[in-house]
Amino acid sequence: MEASAPGRARRGWRRARAAGSPLSRAAVVLVVSALVLWAPPSVKVYVMLHQKSPHVLCVTQRLRNSELVDPSFQWHGPKGKIISENSTAQITSTGSLVFQNFEESMSGVYTCFLEYKPTVEEVIKNLQLKYVVYAYREPHYYYQFTARYHAAPCNSIYNISFEKKLLQILSKLVLDLSCEVSLLKSECHRVKMQRAGLQNELFFTFSVSSLDTEKGPKPCADHSCESSKRLSKAKNLIERFFNQQVEVLGRRAEPLPEIYYIEGTLQMVWINRCFPGYGMNILKHPRCPECCVICSPGSYNSRDGIHCLQCNSSLVFGAKACL
Repeated sequence: MEASAPGRARRGWRRARAAGSPLSRAAVVLVVSALVLWAPPSVKVYVMLHQKSPHVLCVTQRLRNSELVDPSFQWHGPKGKIISENSTAQITSTGSLVFQNFEESMSGVYTCFLEYKPTVEEVIKNLQLKYVVYAYREPHYYYQFTARYHAAPCNSIYNISFEKKLLQILSKLVLDLSCEVSLLKSECHRVKMQRAGLQNELFFTFSVSSLDTEKGPKPCADHSCESSKRLSKAKNLIERFFNQQVEVLGRRAEPLPEIYYIEGTLQMVWINRCFPGYGMNILKHPRCPECCVICSPGSYNSRDGIHCLQCNSSLVFGAKACL
């Protein structure tokens, strides 16, 4: 009697499996492949240092708008460690990963593994999504000023006393704006004047920067009190201070004092640089072109510059030196 079709199929499958048939192995691979959705290229995510992150999704845009049956989510962090909810990371009911108070050390590759059924009747499918999460900071903004003063002889103690007094006045001017004045350089030189003799001059270089600290409380919560706006107000106050010195000297009937501001010598430069371990790269980070992004493994930024430099011996995020 001839065997039924299902019986013949079962015996054929057993014979093929016993013989190690290439066709049978290909069929198994085909079935497995049908159940796995291969991951798209890794996505870059940027999180401001010490702030809460946006929701990092464990679904594609297409699946986000679809119905998923019995979805199961699992996140793996840098070095493949499984992420569990704690004070710094939270996984929502829909599988999104959210960071609290993001730290430099949390930068790295994060992978989400999703299991789900498109419908109750269909088999389980798997999806793997990979993200590279970068910490970033705002650039270090500050104004750099230079000014020249007619001075006492360069070895005179009066010049040192005047320097301290000037810094005190400038610091007090910007204190209410939560800004600080720092002396960068002070030098005394003898200068040959045009069609005149020699005179002593003090060359001052100082900076005006915000007192913001990323971990500490903000000086004020109002949007109009942002760092750049406060710095702009501080710049205006300092420029007015030097202009007033010129006006006072112009009204003076008595001989000029030994130390006084030389009109027209105040110069100002707006500087924005990244902190050590961070850099800007519009080609690598087109979605965050003006961000100071933490340097990737294989690069470093050793000073307050702009770019992360290549350094193959640096294997961690945010390196500040070439090891």
